[in-house]
Amino acid sequence: MIGEIVTAFRQGDVIPYLGPGVTALSGEGAPPAQPEKLVAELVAGATVPHKIRNNLTAAAQYIENFKHRKTLTCLMAKAFSGSPEPGPFLQWLAAQDSIPLVVHAWYDDLPLKAFAHRTDWGIVQGVTQSEHFGDWVNWFRPDGSVAPTREFIRDGSGAKAPAEAPAETRSWRTLVYQPLGCVTPGSNFIVSDSDYVEVLTEIDIQTPIPDTVQDIRKGRHFLFLGCRFANQLERSFARQIMKRSSDRHWAVIEGAITRNEEKFLREQNITRIDANLADFVESLTQSSPAAAAA
Repeated sequence: MIGEIVTAFRQGDVIPYLGPGVTALSGEGAPPAQPEKLVAELVAGATVPHKIRNNLTAAAQYIENFKHRKTLTCLMAKAFSGSPEPGPFLQWLAAQDSIPLVVHAWYDDLPLKAFAHRTDWGIVQGVTQSEHFGDWVNWFRPDGSVAPTREFIRDGSGAKAPAEAPAETRSWRTLVYQPLGCVTPGSNFIVSDSDYVEVLTEIDIQTPIPDTVQDIRKGRHFLFLGCRFANQLERSFARQIMKRSSDRHWAVIEGAITRNEEKFLREQNITRIDANLADFVESLTQSSPAAAAA
């Protein structure tokens, strides 16, 4: 199956979808790479009722409600500050010039560090309505500066319509899409219950997903790395982001999976690769045309 995936990469037909498991590949010094570890850091910095101390979205909501949103943002930024340099896989990924879109569904900035040596890419980052009311995403250039969107159009009720992508994005070879936000450039985080409710209320009709992402995904395959689909949030985001793409995808998930995960993989035509993630990405990079040429 590696050969099939490598061929699809060469043709520009693969969209890597990176979950927190990819963050863990950076080894010692990596930021929290599991929801359980992240919520432990949040509750270490703010008092949270015992019954929700292990629930990331509920704990984040409590902190937002009783300590202010700025406190939650600061705790999230602290948890993902000082991350190490990206590992070999992310460096390999950033060296590929045939990947039009990378979906990064976690909060660290390791993929952005990997792309830092390039100038032909950019970022579109999910933002919370509590801090950016009416906006669903922000666009950023490689240097972290904001790429302004075109003016919003208001309907009869005065509500904002989705922003159009900046014209300069047409020259970007690779777009890094961070649907949950990221610690950099803007410290935007979709993490609390209310954050997710706002996005999920609209995601079925694709409003929070940029048109550029919707265009790029058409006919392409998703490769899920470091992701699990054990809860409804994980499945909903993956399902909506991959909507109207191809009918052939892969997910590297080692060991036992839940019945809900098995059902989701079957429904979405995702072939499961039961392999250790570190071993798989090593095989992928060694089998790639770029590695062979080197």
